[in-house]
Amino acid sequence: MHIAPSILSADFSRLGEQVRDACEAGARWIHIDVMDGHFVPNITFGPLVVAALRPIADHYTATLDTHLMISDPDRYIEDFANAGSDIITVHVEACTHLHRTVHAIRSYGKRVGVALNPATSLNTLEEILPDIDLALLMTVNPGFGGQQFIPASLNKVARLRQLLNDHNLGHIYIQVDGGVNLTTIGPLVRAGADVLVIGSALFNQKASIATNLAALTAASAD
Repeated sequence: MHIAPSILSADFSRLGEQVRDACEAGARWIHIDVMDGHFVPNITFGPLVVAALRPIADHYTATLDTHLMISDPDRYIEDFANAGSDIITVHVEACTHLHRTVHAIRSYGKRVGVALNPATSLNTLEEILPDIDLALLMTVNPGFGGQQFIPASLNKVARLRQLLNDHNLGHIYIQVDGGVNLTTIGPLVRAGADVLVIGSALFNQKASIATNLAALTAASAD
């Protein structure tokens, strides 16, 4: 089980410092939500932010996990690959030719993720599963941090875990993103999630990043 801090909820004026703090506390995945204002109603980061975080990730041997919530992601795969992303995840809903996009990512030597919005059926993943390393289930409607977890997502995670087991694809990570906190992390892990993207429950004013990460890790085992 990996906790992947989402920098969408970090203090942008201290981004490098907060990523270092998360890594010092034990995080080894850093989740970078890239939004373009078209596919989702928000605008966030570009390849320059990935490049700026690459030296920090290298120091801690951390994974830069780049989630492209953008229209026409094929145009930007090379940019994010060259910037230093380790994993590049694209949305089923944004890709006209998903197989081609997945193999374009792979051609840069990167691990590949495919994401589904909450209302998108797992059936859309079945044909591409043998070609990917990670399946990301959005557990909120994408675009903004701090949203409420959609309860029906638990069943979707469990069904995806069963699907992977049935096809002997247990090596594929199940990542969840949205509304993961002290209450939801345990049920999600029990349902079969491997990678938990966490933003506001980790980066907040209530406690330090290290304290929050320790509490979330403990809650994941409850």
